[in-house]
Amino acid sequence: MVINMKIDKADILSMLRGNDGYVSGQQLCERFEVSRTAVWKVINQLKEEGYQIESVTNKGYKLVETPDVLSKSEITSRLSTKWAGCEVYYLDETGSTNIDAKRYAEEGASHGAVVVADMQNSGRGRRGRMWQSPPGSAIYMTIILKPDFLPDKAAMLTLVMALSVAGAITEATDLRAGIKWPNDIVVNKKKVCGILTEMNVEQDYIQYVVTGVGINVNIAKPEEFPEEIRQTATSLRIEKGELINRAALIERVLCHFEKNYDTFVRTLDLSGLMETYDEYLLNLNSEVKVLDPKGEYTGIARGINEAGELIVEKDDGTVEQVYAGEVSVRGIYGYV
Repeated sequence: MVINMKIDKADILSMLRGNDGYVSGQQLCERFEVSRTAVWKVINQLKEEGYQIESVTNKGYKLVETPDVLSKSEITSRLSTKWAGCEVYYLDETGSTNIDAKRYAEEGASHGAVVVADMQNSGRGRRGRMWQSPPGSAIYMTIILKPDFLPDKAAMLTLVMALSVAGAITEATDLRAGIKWPNDIVVNKKKVCGILTEMNVEQDYIQYVVTGVGINVNIAKPEEFPEEIRQTATSLRIEKGELINRAALIERVLCHFEKNYDTFVRTLDLSGLMETYDEYLLNLNSEVKVLDPKGEYTGIARGINEAGELIVEKDDGTVEQVYAGEVSVRGIYGYV
């Protein structure tokens, strides 16, 4: 008996993706307890959005090709995580997904909720730097976390996300992504992603943490970047030579982050992630310049410690543990 009048597009997409062959209209009706007319309407809506769906009499429907579209339905239909992405807030355009995430967190959004935007026009980077972002070319997402640990542990979440993004890009694109400590994601010596973590604290209690990610995905040409960053920035499309499906990459980021976050909270440090992080660390065992306001110095990067600090062996043999804060690290001969 049909008891529902509505069906979510994400449900249809998820079921079509889970089958290599055709899914009959009857299967969809029975699975979601809706009429054939309701199924037909959703299929047509998906076609209008650019999904290529074959409709064959006596066989049913088959998803042939997915466009690079971002929507709540597209993202949620791909997710198999337990808590990361448990709620998806999608916006065509916004000022900053971090600002939106803070508002949703204060309004009661769950731990693991994600804010995704196709266009961001007031994004903020490290030290408050601003930039504008064109539509259809990047991933702008922020995950909301409501942990029960002390605020002094939260800074390490930026490195947890950096590891997650690097792993996701490498897996989804076959490009070798690396990390420029602490949280710049780099492909072929140019930056493709920045990460910004912020939190709201009352006394020694974290109300929420938001970790925002901006990934240059489908920017087609270097000339599309602002002149001041053109020499140090790139996109996955430029490096790969083909379009990348953004929703598929979001799914991979959330999958990696859920796994890495769960590892982190077991010890509340990076001991369980240090070895993997160092595998992605571009400057590992290489000479670096530490731009410390107290005085610049050079040394060899020896990886991170359990707190996420960069271990630098100085020329005189002494070892410094560099805390991110206002300190920057550069390669001796350039950005990396």
